Amino acid sequence: MKYRKDKQGNDISLLGYGCMRFTRKGAGIDFDKAEKEVMLGIEQGINYFDTAYIYPGSEECLGKILEKNNCRDKVKIATKLPQYIMKNAAGIEKTFNEELSRLRTDYIDYYLMHMFTDFSEWERLKTMGIEQWIVDKKAEGKIRNIGFSYHGDTDKFLEILNAYDWDFCQIQYNYLDEHTQAGRRGLDAAAEKGIPVIIMEPLRGGKLVKLPEEAKKLLAADDKHFTPAEIALRWLWNQPAVTCVLSGMNSEEMVLENARIASEVEANQFTEADFAMVEKIKTILRAKEKVGCTGCRYCMPCPKGVDIPGTFNYYNQMYIDGKFAARAEYAQVVGMAKEPGFASRCVGCGLCEKHCPQHLPIREKLKEADKALRPWPYKVALAVGRKIMKK
Repeated sequence: MKYRKDKQGNDISLLGYGCMRFTRKGAGIDFDKAEKEVMLGIEQGINYFDTAYIYPGSEECLGKILEKNNCRDKVKIATKLPQYIMKNAAGIEKTFNEELSRLRTDYIDYYLMHMFTDFSEWERLKTMGIEQWIVDKKAEGKIRNIGFSYHGDTDKFLEILNAYDWDFCQIQYNYLDEHTQAGRRGLDAAAEKGIPVIIMEPLRGGKLVKLPEEAKKLLAADDKHFTPAEIALRWLWNQPAVTCVLSGMNSEEMVLENARIASEVEANQFTEADFAMVEKIKTILRAKEKVGCTGCRYCMPCPKGVDIPGTFNYYNQMYIDGKFAARAEYAQVVGMAKEPGFASRCVGCGLCEKHCPQHLPIREKLKEADKALRPWPYKVALAVGRKIMKK
């Protein structure tokens, strides 16, 4: 296993264990299976284990495994405060103490504000005294590192990144999401500040494993014979700014395979042929796209606040990942922002089209995308969700 450093100079394994996808058994988690897989991961050198308050049974299962096998000191636990349901300081304290109890520990190595989508969420936490709370918890030794996980656009990510002295952050990032959400610009900005970056969704929920046959044949014919998962993981670890890549492993074979790759890779190891292979795969995946948007953002900012590249990204994802997954992610990333950048805000000024290098009919395509991404049942559900989450 290879390692990279956190802000304090401690080793973090290149491969992190995502505990959201422990195998379910009946109404709970298959503890015996999860225990075997987690312990195998520790044997392979994995020391970063990521869970969250809202992952059903996950914190409790991980805590029980570590206590039973007396190996808490061999790992670093990352878990998260569900900031979107916090109402006051008392709620923050209660939730944190519950997490300590579930995890059977008296400290958290890496504690995250879970699922920021907008800068306003950090501002709201500040009114609850979150900054002093963090200072106190660090002084007590109950939190070693403080960070946040993020689902939103690049500009808001940068606002949050620059708003506090964070120890680390976590973003969705893979070769298809290179220029969406926090994206490469966000990754590089964190690296410039010396902030470690943990990567989630490196395989886009398995979509980069289940490639079209044409892409699989390209990989099979290549001398290196990378699997779909391997080339996606190697693309990430090739970047020095990537500290740790999370994988929701739920088989011993997956643990061993991912650990093997993480023991072989080095930063800046990719060849021109490797990059070319990734581009070929992206071209195959993008063949079903509805809009030829490259995510360059020359069309931005929109004077009315429309998230043009974000809208087109999720419109295209409907035909790669499936309609449900793309609509759900669009609702989370765009719809949950304080001022959601829906395409319906477009007034047809045409300023974006003057700057588009691809000469796309943006105004026309925005109407198509909005209709596809927000059919009326989704509009209703999103309105209800915003009322609950944004109180």
